Amino acid sequence: MDYNKEVIDNILNLEISGDLIGENNGPGLVELLNDEINKGITKCAIDISGVRYMNSSGIGVLITILTKLRNKDGEVVLINPSEQVKKLLIITKLNNIFTIYDTKEEAIASFK
Repeated sequence: MDYNKEVIDNILNLEISGDLIGENNGPGLVELLNDEINKGITKCAIDISGVRYMNSSGIGVLITILTKLRNKDGEVVLINPSEQVKKLLIITKLNNIFTIYDTKEEAIASFK
């Protein structure tokens, strides 16, 4: 898994690609998020269009990110999940918990 981050208008933008398997990558993503929260960031848009596969630990990472930000009165949105990941979100009913947008622009606009 690879990820890029940038902060625009006090919104953390994460772009994740590859396989989101929490055991290997989760601690790094959560640590990155903790650093950003300590800087005052409470909004996060995660582009998961490049995620091919996600296991239960990967789902756990997304839920951890969501929980940490909501505890700070923040929010997380997901951007453009692949069909396979979208099915997984529906099966786990996480599509009711996460707001999902088709584009980064829509996701950023939702925070304003």
